[in-house]
Amino acid sequence: MSHRRQRGPSSRRSRSSRYAEAFAESRLRVGLIGAGWYGKADLFRLIQVAPVEVVSLCDVDRAMLADAAQQVASRQVSRKAPRTYGDYRKMLAERDLDLVLIATPDHWHALAFLEAVKAGADVYVQKPVSVDVAEGQAMLAAARKYSRVVQVGTQRRSTPHLMEAREQIVQAGRLGKVGLVEVYCYYHMRTRENPPDTAPPESLDWEFYTGPAPMRPYNKLVHPRGWRAFMEYGNGIVGDMCIHMLDMVRWMMGLGMPQRVSSTGGIFVDKASKANITDSQTASFDFDDLRVVWTHRTWGEAPDPKYPWGATLYGDKGTVKASVMSYDFVPLGGGQAIHRDVTYELEQFPEDKTEKDLEKHVAPAIRGHMADLLACMKSRGRPVADIEEGTMSTTACILANLSMRLGRTLEWDHARGRVVGDEEANRLLRRPYRSPWVHPDAGSV
Repeated sequence: MSHRRQRGPSSRRSRSSRYAEAFAESRLRVGLIGAGWYGKADLFRLIQVAPVEVVSLCDVDRAMLADAAQQVASRQVSRKAPRTYGDYRKMLAERDLDLVLIATPDHWHALAFLEAVKAGADVYVQKPVSVDVAEGQAMLAAARKYSRVVQVGTQRRSTPHLMEAREQIVQAGRLGKVGLVEVYCYYHMRTRENPPDTAPPESLDWEFYTGPAPMRPYNKLVHPRGWRAFMEYGNGIVGDMCIHMLDMVRWMMGLGMPQRVSSTGGIFVDKASKANITDSQTASFDFDDLRVVWTHRTWGEAPDPKYPWGATLYGDKGTVKASVMSYDFVPLGGGQAIHRDVTYELEQFPEDKTEKDLEKHVAPAIRGHMADLLACMKSRGRPVADIEEGTMSTTACILANLSMRLGRTLEWDHARGRVVGDEEANRLLRRPYRSPWVHPDAGSV
């Protein structure tokens, strides 16, 4: 028999009150690099949590930047418009920010991050932390060298119903011995269009947008928001969606890095699109006696329509399915099943109801993630999604893509940060940078 519980209004009010009490004096000066879709989603959740002052915004699209500045002025307590910049280096050269949020395309995370920590700011950086393994290693080294607090945007770790599943199901031992975890995404999220290349919009600095990535002609599929369909700027659906679910499983089960990673896949169905990421891919992440297996397809139907993107943990005492929308625990041999739904906070935070493109079901998790970051900025502790955790989940996903490319399993030496006995694979841990941009190195940050 299934048992359903909804959190009531009183619990929502108490969460809001805790934010107000805990962060009433948090007059932090904040800057955002990447003022598009998720940059604004992150920033506006931060504003809901604490009375921060957003003093600086940066984006390479002037139109997007101007719109974001207007929205920030209408949302923050002071009603002041932030300064705007087209170059993150000029913004960070002011050295007047306590916290920097980074929500650029993935290929820009590392350079912006390194400049921010050197400028004395703590950082919230979107996942994956980097576009290659060596970047992530440099980012971790820099965070530790400059003693900065870093939260990575793997906000499943701050999702209320998933926090409950971790504590009351997984860590409570109700699954028994877990020997297999399946993680998966069946969203039809890979673009199927093939429009012609054109000149970039007048408002967009395409040269700066491209930055260290290979230069390719501008195409409307890339900007705005479509860059994830191209490997030049990211790591495909494994780098975008697998990292969330793999990181969630690692957090729930207390896992470090996988010892071996293997993957196969390609473009098997949708061959006409300009997109160059895979439409089908599987990957295996091996942790001692546990195997975590990823699958994505951007075509066909999901095996379970209730869980098109999620994780299934199989134990010898029970099974739990977990996603951004819910979790379901089913014990073996009878007993009471448990179902929990995502927590919404639309009455408590009415701005969520009308905010353009906001993932309303994710907003409470982002607020929790921001609250955890602010608490750690005060204590100088490490957040729930510290840069080391984010780097491990990112590295594992990048290794999956490299395994697929090379056609062989990769054995990972985490202490050395290298693939064991495979120099060809190790050369691929660092992507070539387009001149004049210089790839960072962990030994010289």
